[in-house]
Amino acid sequence: MAQNNLPSSEASFARWWRQVLFVPMLNSKWLTAEVKARLTAKVTEAEQGHRGEVFLVIENHLPIQEAYSTNCRERAIDLFSEYRVWDTEENTGVLVYVNICEHKLEIVADRGISAHVSPTVWRAMCDKAVTGIANKKSEESLTDLLDEIGQLLRQYYHLEHDPAGNELSDTVVFLK
Repeated sequence: MAQNNLPSSEASFARWWRQVLFVPMLNSKWLTAEVKARLTAKVTEAEQGHRGEVFLVIENHLPIQEAYSTNCRERAIDLFSEYRVWDTEENTGVLVYVNICEHKLEIVADRGISAHVSPTVWRAMCDKAVTGIANKKSEESLTDLLDEIGQLLRQYYHLEHDPAGNELSDTVVFLK
């Protein structure tokens, strides 16, 4: 869902306060080392059989110094750039960004796959995962989302014999 003419987010004192008052120990208990390992394995699995790349970032809260002026969508786009998800050979990188404090999930897809998948489809996938996370099914929701992304990438960038090459790390990035 990378878009060139995104409106800049409005400054939000309330958003900034949510980040300042966020207590990770109370809100991200579900994200254990075992869950991170299973999600990393799921990213690897989601990348089988196609030429796309999937990258998962989970963040407790927006960086305090940016929270007043940056929303989750803008943060996801920044991370898409920072982790060079855009730098895949066929422009088929997909970043999944989860912000625990804001209860938000964003998908940023490079132009190669975005040419085939409408923003409405990506938004529906995000909304479904956010609903599951809100219902205390965080791991299951993210697992299902990664499966769906893998299926979309297989549909448009299928490989008969997957050479198991990786342009990006499959390891879940957790930003505290």
